[in-house]
Amino acid sequence: MKIIEVVAAVIFDSNNKILIARRGSTKSLAGKWEFPGGKVEQGEDHQTALKRELLEEMNITIEVKHLLGVNQHLYDGFIINLHAYKTEYISGEFKLTDHDSVEWVQFENLNNFDFAEADIPLISKCNPDKFSSNYT
Repeated sequence: MKIIEVVAAVIFDSNNKILIARRGSTKSLAGKWEFPGGKVEQGEDHQTALKRELLEEMNITIEVKHLLGVNQHLYDGFIINLHAYKTEYISGEFKLTDHDSVEWVQFENLNNFDFAEADIPLISKCNPDKFSSNYT
């Protein structure tokens, strides 16, 4: 079975709201919400892939802080290894290519959105109150 390495950005703003994005109507899992990111290309490390994906898909620059969690999910015919990283928005004006909407959401409201199945177990890792000072 094909295994796809994927990275996702959990981006916090200055009010500890988290950026989520809704997959566009022409994409697989259309209409589902996710932490933005994408596939890791051959020879790429996770941090480089995540920065590239956010620049390509949203026109924003981020700084990758640390790994929040990993989830493996079986979809129809393939497996996703999803690595979620705490990141910081640095610059750029949002221009969406793969998503049709983005929202800044408080942690406690994330469960109100219809997330892609691979992202759901990572929601609990996004609680800003559980980060130690070593991971800010």
